[in-house]
Amino acid sequence: MSYRASSVEFTDGTTLEVTFQNGIVKKYDMMSLAKKFPQLEALKDRDLFLSGRLVGGVGIVWTDELDISTDTIYECGEEIRQEEISAIAKVGCSLLETRMNAGITQTELAKSAGMDQGDVSKIERGLANPSISTLERLAYAMNRKLNISFD
Repeated sequence: MSYRASSVEFTDGTTLEVTFQNGIVKKYDMMSLAKKFPQLEALKDRDLFLSGRLVGGVGIVWTDELDISTDTIYECGEEIRQEEISAIAKVGCSLLETRMNAGITQTELAKSAGMDQGDVSKIERGLANPSISTLERLAYAMNRKLNISFD
């Protein structure tokens, strides 16, 4: 599974707080990997640590040698809260999860649904507001049914 982050906050010491598209916020101390990857000790330099940036929602990068995937943070980090996310973001998360469970790429899904891969990416990232007919095409392309509910 690929866990996309929407933001990162550099907190005390070498600790990150990463907000994921699904609204889950995880706390992660980079020093938990320092025994396995001694080069991470460099992140104790506060200026270097604060220079990190979220790249593509899938990784946090400091230098060519210093980075971490958001999957690692999601799987190993401590959940500290759940934030409310927009309906559009929920649709995107649901599409991403369903596509990943189906074992197909964005390109494969886009081709089957008769649309551009970039449009699938925008929906998954919560940057597009797809029509119901578009969602139905995507569901059909994954051999799924579209269910809409009001909570």
